Amino acid sequence: MWRSALVLVALAAGAASCSSNAKSAETTAAAPASTAPRTTQAATTTAATEAPTTTTEVPTTTTDALQGTTGRTVPETTTTLPPETTTTLPPEPVYPLTGLPNPDPAIAARPALIVKIDNAPGARPQSGFNEADIVVEEIVNDNLTRFAMVFQSGNASAVGPIRSGRLQDVNIFSSLDHPLFAWSGGNKTVTDTINASELINIGPSKAAVYYRTHDKAAPHNLYSSTDALFGRAVEGEPAAKQQFEYRAADAAPGGSPSPGVGISLDSIDVRWDWNASTGLYERTMEGKAHNDALSGRVTTNNVVVLAMEYVPGISHSPDAQVLGGGEAFVFTGGNYIHAQWVKQDIHDPFSLLADDGTPILLTPGRTFIELPRIGHTLVIPAS
Repeated sequence: MWRSALVLVALAAGAASCSSNAKSAETTAAAPASTAPRTTQAATTTAATEAPTTTTEVPTTTTDALQGTTGRTVPETTTTLPPETTTTLPPEPVYPLTGLPNPDPAIAARPALIVKIDNAPGARPQSGFNEADIVVEEIVNDNLTRFAMVFQSGNASAVGPIRSGRLQDVNIFSSLDHPLFAWSGGNKTVTDTINASELINIGPSKAAVYYRTHDKAAPHNLYSSTDALFGRAVEGEPAAKQQFEYRAADAAPGGSPSPGVGISLDSIDVRWDWNASTGLYERTMEGKAHNDALSGRVTTNNVVVLAMEYVPGISHSPDAQVLGGGEAFVFTGGNYIHAQWVKQDIHDPFSLLADDGTPILLTPGRTFIELPRIGHTLVIPAS
């Protein structure tokens, strides 16, 4: 009987021992789940990242109640990220002769329109200065000057008084790429030269779009409008070619401060004064404010003075030697930059280079180009 008791005790002890081993195995299996990635055997976790692909080894554990716990690594999983993309926005379109933003592609596609403008006392006040993208003032006969208003983005309901052209106009304006040329005509030599050039003659002999006013005496009263003149353009005419480089609207101008410049063009004395409140240069001529009949005071964003050699031309009219190079004075944003101008071919625009050889960047907007003789420019110093 005591042996039976011993057997019962032994069986009870064995059962308890088996129960303890089973709980131990359960505990061993549960441990990795609460402390992953650690297991009872050394498990290895490998993370490899190589853009744009990320690879991660994921450790797993298996448990065998009889053989203990083992660590096993499942096959690698690969996640492929989409490639990075970059978007390059096209540059904002601008008008070629002002560098200003262009909201109207149809206008930007127009050719340049040159209108020769009288500056004799009987022609003043003229019309169209502040609507033109570029204005050029050149010395002509009788110690006077003549203007060339260049339109592309702007329009003037009346432009004039319109006068004759000069031989130098071919060398100055061929860089605009087949511009329309509005003028009153010229002598046979000049007319033949214009007709043989890339300037498109739309003078009164070619286009009936001119009229004479009654407030001025002939020949200082011939007028037209830009709408009428642009209407003479032939379909497929090339758009105006850019003439200058422009700085960003928020970029500071180069050079040093200067309130303006004084210029002598034979008998015509001109002064340009910087108005910081408007951001414009204001023109004075012959000691008086120069006014436009349409828009008041003649103004501009940039004044570019190109010192020129003049040689005698036909009909006693001096011809500016615009091919080659020379000294330049650039006024933009209230600053002055001493420079050199270069123009090697009639199809080249005037290049403006600072003394260190870098291109000069103008303020986006209108530009007035003065062509005085060498030695007739006075930079006004800052006060």
